[in-house]
Amino acid sequence: MIFPFLFIFFCLSSTVFGISDELINPKKLPMFVDDLPDMPKLLGFHGQHPNHLQIGMFLKTWKFHRDLPPTPVFAYGISKDTATVPGPTIEAVHGISTFVTWQNHLPSKHILPWDPTIPTAIPAGNNGVPTVVHLHGGITEPASDGHATSWFTNGFKDKGPSWTKKTYHYPNQQHPGNLWYHDHAMGLTRVNLLAGLVGAYIICHPDVEAPLRLPYGREFDRSLLVFDRSFLYNGSIFMNSTGNNPSIHPQWQPEYFGDVIVVNGKAWPRMRVQRRKYRFRIINAGNARFYRFFFTNGLKFIQVASDSAYLSQPVVSKAILLAPSEIADVVVDFSKSTTNTVILANDAAYPYPSGDPVNEANSKVMKFYISKNKEVETQPIPKKLIQYPKPDLSSASYTRYIAMYEYTSDIDEPTHLYLNGKPYEAPVTEKPKVGSTEIWYVINLTEDNHPLHIHMGLLAALEQTELVHLEEFKDCMTKKNDAVKCKIEEHARGKRRKVNSNEKGWKNVYKMMPGFVTKILVRFSNIHSNTSYPFDATAEPGYVYHCHILDHEDNAMMRPLKLVY
Repeated sequence: MIFPFLFIFFCLSSTVFGISDELINPKKLPMFVDDLPDMPKLLGFHGQHPNHLQIGMFLKTWKFHRDLPPTPVFAYGISKDTATVPGPTIEAVHGISTFVTWQNHLPSKHILPWDPTIPTAIPAGNNGVPTVVHLHGGITEPASDGHATSWFTNGFKDKGPSWTKKTYHYPNQQHPGNLWYHDHAMGLTRVNLLAGLVGAYIICHPDVEAPLRLPYGREFDRSLLVFDRSFLYNGSIFMNSTGNNPSIHPQWQPEYFGDVIVVNGKAWPRMRVQRRKYRFRIINAGNARFYRFFFTNGLKFIQVASDSAYLSQPVVSKAILLAPSEIADVVVDFSKSTTNTVILANDAAYPYPSGDPVNEANSKVMKFYISKNKEVETQPIPKKLIQYPKPDLSSASYTRYIAMYEYTSDIDEPTHLYLNGKPYEAPVTEKPKVGSTEIWYVINLTEDNHPLHIHMGLLAALEQTELVHLEEFKDCMTKKNDAVKCKIEEHARGKRRKVNSNEKGWKNVYKMMPGFVTKILVRFSNIHSNTSYPFDATAEPGYVYHCHILDHEDNAMMRPLKLVY
């Protein structure tokens, strides 16, 4: 039962800073007036000894734009004064553990509306905003994975039912690559990330990566965390406090979109670059917006990695499509530019793929000012990068069918979303064996593209096949919720889409096209070695898999995942 006073308490919490209802027109904010910040760096190691970091979550204000008043945010940092949005970048070394004590210093009231009519972490007392940190892409023990029910409040006064430890252990024994950390509290992920709880995490392997001769050093190797926000005139983040089905969910809406594009905590920033190669680790840290990045003067991307793993060879392209939580690790050679300025732009519809076209505000991301003097460079990008084992269908020991459903109200507005027609609370049905490889057929019966993220599972996309007689198949699946009984082999016979070259490597997120069945190979082991996990992956509370459109994940497109021996 949801008590009415709880919703009143949570929604009224958004008035703590006197938020007005005047939404600022993004045209009032000039673009490219703030420099791109380089987020603080924290070393996740110390010599040959594990480093113990203490990182807090703080309420403070942050300047997103020169002409915006300071914005109340939730920020990660080692202190309130040094906390930033995004949080500090944690740099770890392969094989050397990082230990982090995540500390919640957040107040009793949220700066954004909550909706407790969806599955939500609700503390027993008025002890603060629940949070828990997930290292996205991390191969970690269950107790350190940031499980949605392992949340905790200020000073650990209230704790979720699966909370067990204050200090998380990240072994860093996986392949080198790009990860990111963010809040993962049940039902609050979308609002806690909107408030600012995101940050980059990099695992380096000098012996493996040095021969690649990629741009390095603080000036030439930058993480770019990209997300969208809307703001009120007083600087506060705007999130609609009225749901699309207010009689069912007073606040929840199916997607959050803001018109202001933010990179490393600044709206439409600028960066001065030399005429040489730069490396950009681009993370889509938004709630629901897809980005199709391109340069307005035709400059190309040389992509070297996707999500947390390197590609086997570089892929050159004019545009890159990133879903929420996806990462593209790219090299850009500004010596190839025919102009002295260039804009990194976006033209992805929202919701993707059949939503509204971009407008002037959300079609621009950031601007580069390029030096007129060409730098002398002799380091080409190698033709081969890191060679991981290729997907091997013969190694698959089990086949699963995962269906994506959207449910609507009498006025045809979304009310909630499920995986395999089951709420999160239903008993675990996905129990892969440690070290196993499985084939998953992911069936998207909705109109949205859903980025599927599998905790602990590295996946390789094999193909996407259009579903024919879609409405007939939907009717059967709605009644039986069984792809085999509904004869999926007779419906998965439409046009086939090949996997793009830049997405053929091992990933931890993949975009599930609407009206298609996507065949993926999922591996529950390290891809770069034959070593077993350095922890008990079968321990409680287990893991989860979910859509990474955060508004969908919160309500309730997430299911438990339990590894077994």
